[in-house]
Amino acid sequence: MPYLTPPDLSAALPEILLAGAAMALLIFGALRGERATRSVSWLAVLSLIIVLAVVLLRGGERRLGFYGMIVSDAFAVFVDTLVLVGSGVTILMAMSYNEEQRIARFEFPVLLLLATTGMMVMISANDLIALYVGLELQNLALYVVASFDRDSARSSEAGLKYFVLGGLSSGMLLYGLSLIYGFAGTTAFADLARLLAANGAAISPGLIIGLVFVVAGLAFKISAVPFHMWTPDVYEGAPTPVSMFFAIAPKMAALALFIRVMIAPFGPLVGDWRQVVVFLSIASMILGSVAAIAQPNIKRLMAYSSIGHVGYLLIGVAAGTAEGIRGTLVYLAIYLFMNVGAWGVILCMRREGRMLEQIADLAGLSRTRPALALALGIFLFALAGIPPTAGFFAKLYIFFAAIDANLTGLAVIGVVTSVVGAFYYLRVVKVMYFDEPAGALDVPIAAELKGILFVTAVVTLFFFLLPGPVIGGAAAAASSLFAR
Repeated sequence: MPYLTPPDLSAALPEILLAGAAMALLIFGALRGERATRSVSWLAVLSLIIVLAVVLLRGGERRLGFYGMIVSDAFAVFVDTLVLVGSGVTILMAMSYNEEQRIARFEFPVLLLLATTGMMVMISANDLIALYVGLELQNLALYVVASFDRDSARSSEAGLKYFVLGGLSSGMLLYGLSLIYGFAGTTAFADLARLLAANGAAISPGLIIGLVFVVAGLAFKISAVPFHMWTPDVYEGAPTPVSMFFAIAPKMAALALFIRVMIAPFGPLVGDWRQVVVFLSIASMILGSVAAIAQPNIKRLMAYSSIGHVGYLLIGVAAGTAEGIRGTLVYLAIYLFMNVGAWGVILCMRREGRMLEQIADLAGLSRTRPALALALGIFLFALAGIPPTAGFFAKLYIFFAAIDANLTGLAVIGVVTSVVGAFYYLRVVKVMYFDEPAGALDVPIAAELKGILFVTAVVTLFFFLLPGPVIGGAAAAASSLFAR
């Protein structure tokens, strides 16, 4: 019997290494106590670097493991790279913040490693069961880090809201997965794709209903409208590094899972699910562009910004083509640098040892901290999609893919909402450069945070000089999804 043979673990080697590192650091931290917090953080970053090296050295050759439940291919390599970088940067930027806020505990980097392990399983999932296991491994860690500042009522509220709504979305997703299994008789992506391609129009309505529930569950994870209700409150209440983490790594992993599920097993049903994705995209772009205008809190503004960007990312998914997926992946890579930089500046918003969150607190920043104001200006211009920043090229690839897929109307809506959304980004720039100073921010900035801000600003501003590696990698990743 095939299930008596040991599974091929090579396809899941990075995930196994990262899970082992998390367990080892948990034991090390428990033995050493709270004094080991910074050591555990640096060792966690080193673990992520080693796993990233393993991912890159293995290349994009397609491998199956765990009886076909896990797949390693160029798509997984590309998104794993983004997620590992995002997680490592979060740990680096959180060290000084957690110490200043007196919430530095060794469990924080361990939880991020476990969440990252779940994300990598999601990205490489080739079976409905692996999909759900990876998603829940990520969620369980994220529920805790959202409320990591246990002495703060806002942080506890954020964790509770995310837990309740996350449990609801997981239930919807699991119900959809069970319907798909019940009507298709298999959980393997390859078998589902063959079944759907062979049956054509004779697909069971129950399977379509199951797919709708799966889309709804995954839409919550990427905070697409109308499943976005948790995002502003959780971003505002959670510790700032955690809010940044939510905005990058889990969102990228969930979107990668969304893409793999839609293209790999359900690619033959693109005509059925495209209209749902188009609706999610339009609703997210509109709400993300309009709702952020009145926000005085910069963390809530970034939350609505992330909702709007999900709408743009879904344009490429709606196209359902290799060009569309390539555009989405290029956007994801650029989105990582834009967001890490913007959240890095938010982490610098501190006066007399107290963290600031109001946009008004940035008044006159160009006169008190010109370098910081310039960096934030670059990131905001990029988020708005203004040339020649990287954000402009991200949207350009997405819109071209939509036009090639005969979704011109969707591209036009994207352009219009980009113009509307630019208002609230430029409003922050106006506050920094034209309002009277509200007071100088604290001068000491951690060395690791300075380095991250410099690198992200340079990449965001000068991406157009060397776009080849990102575009080539995204093209190879997209092509691997459509290889049969």
